[in-house]
Amino acid sequence: MPTLPFAHIAPILLLVASNIFMTFAWYGHLKHKSAPLLLVIVASWGIAFFEYCLAVPANRWGSSVYSAAQLKGMQEIITLLIFAIFSTLYLGQKITANHMIGFALIAAGALFLFRAPLPS
Repeated sequence: MPTLPFAHIAPILLLVASNIFMTFAWYGHLKHKSAPLLLVIVASWGIAFFEYCLAVPANRWGSSVYSAAQLKGMQEIITLLIFAIFSTLYLGQKITANHMIGFALIAAGALFLFRAPLPS
């Protein structure tokens, strides 16, 4: 079985790592609601710096084999998966059937980005 070349797999791995950082930057503070808002903003910016250090190369290198729309679609699907895991394990929130249906519809839309163009 042939292995995927670096240019195909590296952007995906970098987007997964960057989304882990971004999810903590955007939602990690919800577990610490008593923390001062200014501190939360500064901490989130610090975490987001590392997200950018991963997302920018992911998109730069990925653009050699994927379109910008495909990279964005990939990022959205990865974000949904990371968020579902994060909200369950870190925030202790339950993922409901409605959440899963909504996430599946978003993912289905993103998957169209990888199909051949429809006839005009």
